[in-house]
This record gives sequence, structure tokens and C-alpha cells, in this order.
Amino acid sequence: MLKTYPDYAIVNFDKLTYAGNVNNLADVANNPKYTFVQGDIIDLDALTKTIHEHGITHVINFAAETHVDRSIHGGAKEFVLTNTLGVQMVLDAVRLNKIEKFVNVSTDEVYGSLGLDEQRLFTESTPINPNMPYAAAKAGGDLMCNAYFVTHKVPVIVTHCSNNYGPYQFPEKVIPFFVFKLLKGEKVPVYGDGLNIRDWIHVTDHAKALDLLLHKGIAGEIYNIGSDNERSNLEITKMILSIMKKGDDMIEYVTDRPGHDRRYAIDATKITQLGWKPDYPREKFEHGLAETIAWYKENTAWVEQLWQKKHDQMNTFQKDLKRSNDKMQSAT
Repeated sequence: MLKTYPDYAIVNFDKLTYAGNVNNLADVANNPKYTFVQGDIIDLDALTKTIHEHGITHVINFAAETHVDRSIHGGAKEFVLTNTLGVQMVLDAVRLNKIEKFVNVSTDEVYGSLGLDEQRLFTESTPINPNMPYAAAKAGGDLMCNAYFVTHKVPVIVTHCSNNYGPYQFPEKVIPFFVFKLLKGEKVPVYGDGLNIRDWIHVTDHAKALDLLLHKGIAGEIYNIGSDNERSNLEITKMILSIMKKGDDMIEYVTDRPGHDRRYAIDATKITQLGWKPDYPREKFEHGLAETIAWYKENTAWVEQLWQKKHDQMNTFQKDLKRSNDKMQSAT
């Protein structure tokens, strides 16, 4: 946004959880058009103060707890707080402060699962039917957006995007996670039979879609964002192995995770009619994947710093969760 719109002032409001990293934006930290504010989106007073101090007119909400496995095995409380209550707080801030446009970034996972042999794709009219705590919490935020548009006429747009890949992605996500496992000489875990399918989109294509919707999207509408690039988990794994010159013997099949949706597939016709198209369509996916892997290999120190930060914060999280569980057991 800073490159495309040099006259825009950008305020980055971020809680800096274990997945947040100010070093990701070190190259723009001294740009006079960029400001960082540390805060939590469930804090309406902090949101309002930031809006007033910086004269904010437009909002895009990227904030979310997104690690599906952690929502299953680590407890869903933080997911509900950020992905549902947090969205409601941003909606209140938008409503009370007369923001001109609000784009809420959601996920295709709210739609639930498609069958492997189905011809059907997710459209904007597909009913919400989440199967996992993460997706349910995101769906809660989506429903709040619809309610605030209908009830309060809040100028909100909701986006449902497919799986992102690219540089700077936190290394708990599958592509960087696999890359760093392989760099250490470790096998990569594949859930179940590996045939679960996802649609993959490069992060810069997603960013360009959000830019377009911020300027030309219609309030009250939902837009699906995908690049018609369905790949099975096993196919992605084998592509990574090939690029890194490793054999299939580095695959370790593990027990499937609970509630593992079989297939996501996006129909992005609606946003393409606004003039958007991906720079990394299906035929360029392997090229984009190779670029992404090369970036991670060149930035191993960045990843090691993040792993240490996550380790420290997750220890704190687990202690807090245990204390909370102990209190609940004492109460009952």
C-alpha cells in the first residue's frame, strides 16, 4: 500500500502475539507515512483513541488467531476472543467513529467441507457451516459483520480467502514448517492419506485483492478470493520435496487431525468481475512456491527468532490455560 499509494498514511495496530513480529516491517519502520501502535482489537477504547489520533478513515482487519491445530488441542478461548469478539469491537469502532469503509478478512474455512469428487465450488452464497473451533470463531465474526451492516448500516465488506503462501509467513504454517523440517534433515508429517485439498493463493495476490475491495468493493457484500489452484496436501508436499531435492522417503504419514475438512475450493468470479486477477495463477504456482522456499532458506535467522518467541509465549499460554482449567474444576 505504501508503494502503490505514497500519499496514504498507514497505521498498523497489532497485539504482537507469538506470531507477530515488528521485524517483518523493518524496511518501512522509518517511513513517515507508517505508524505502529501496539494494541488489542478487543479494546474498544484503544481502537477509538488510535482512530482519533491518526485521523483514520478506512480499516482492514487482518487480526486473527489462525492456527487450526492450536484451536483443537490448545483451547478455543483466544480464537473466540480475537476472531469473534475482536471483530465486533472493530465494528463498534467503525460505527461510532464514522469510518468510510471496513474490510474484514475472513477465510474459506467458514464454509465447511466439500467432497473430493464434488464439482461444486464455494460461492458467496454458500451457507456457513464451520467444522473446527478456528473456523467457527471466524464465522462468528462474519455473522457480526452481516448483523452490523443490516442493523447499523456499517460499511463493511467480508472476504473469504483460500490458503495463503509466500514470504514472512509464521513457520507453524505448512509450507515454511516443512521447509525448516527438511533443512534440519527431519521428515515432514502428512495427515491421514494426504489427499485433503486446498486452494492456494500467493500473499501478494491476496493483498492486491484487498486493495481493490477497499476502493471498489460494495458495502454489505461478501467476496471470495482464490486463484483456481486446488492442490492436495500430498501434492504440495511432493512439490516441496522436489524443489528441495529430497525424496519421498522424507514423508511421514501421521494420524489425521480431528474434524479435518476434506476439500476447499473457491469460485472467485465475483471479484474478478471487479478487475482482479492473480499474478500467480495455477500455472505459476510452482514458480511462486520455489521463490517462497528460496526466501525461507535465505532467512533462517528470522525463523529461529520467531520459534524462540513462540516457545516462550506458548509456555505462558499453557500455564494460563492450566490455571483456568484448575479454577473451573475447583468450581465444579
